[in-house]
Amino acid sequence: MRIFRNPRQLQSHIGKIKRAGKTVAFVPTMGALHEGHAALLRRARRSADILVLSIFVNPLQFGPAEDLDRYPRPFANDIALAKRERVDIVFAPGIADIYHGDRSTHVEESGLSRGLCGAARPGHFRGVTTVVAKLFNIVRPDSAFFGQKDYQQYKVIERMARDLDLPVKVVMVSTVREKDGLALSSRNAYLSAGERATALAISGALSQAVSDIKKGKTCAGVAGAMRERLQAAGIAQIDYAEIVNADTLKVPHKGDRRLVAAIAAWVGKTRLIDNMLITRE
Repeated sequence: MRIFRNPRQLQSHIGKIKRAGKTVAFVPTMGALHEGHAALLRRARRSADILVLSIFVNPLQFGPAEDLDRYPRPFANDIALAKRERVDIVFAPGIADIYHGDRSTHVEESGLSRGLCGAARPGHFRGVTTVVAKLFNIVRPDSAFFGQKDYQQYKVIERMARDLDLPVKVVMVSTVREKDGLALSSRNAYLSAGERATALAISGALSQAVSDIKKGKTCAGVAGAMRERLQAAGIAQIDYAEIVNADTLKVPHKGDRRLVAAIAAWVGKTRLIDNMLITRE
């Protein structure tokens, strides 16, 4: 396994790989790797000759009052997991390696990024699409893998790749959960034991929503019930608890079959997101 920090050096190395006719799979992350990331790496490992992992805590996707400074950075543990999952290349640049001090160019998707987390975190997705576009240009992957837990992010990046004719297949991998249903997240490390127990209301509300929709209940009614369940569990600050069309991320029409139940809520000082896909009969 090789570790690169300089984008130009990695580009040169990837060029040699491509000229040799080998395919490249890519998993971009902000580090603090867990078994959810491992699932992405295993799926990517099966799809290509060379597996590239990036570890970069991207400042552009954090708001002024968000947790950039305290975001976990256990680099040694991340490298150990990367070796375990047979990663070929780790790209771990510093901020100055990725962003020029006088940068004035951004990449922005303006449709799918408007609602849900986009409404709660203005500017977040512009930071995501900007860094992912740069990473795609550096790594030149044939395929890139993203977790379902960040479903809106996956859809936004998929749209960006389509609209900009980027030659990369964007692949979603199902959310990995603890045995009790809690979605794996780097931010789970912030939770106390009591907060973690409270956080289970999120996956519980989503599971109930899936069941209720399949029973024929209305999307608006189910969304309201999700919010009530979260509040009953002691979760007072809810950014959203919604049922949306899985493709457009907008309020679904009566005939829409593919839906997603999505929640973003604060447990203590930690913002957690989760979702579950629904196919309506």
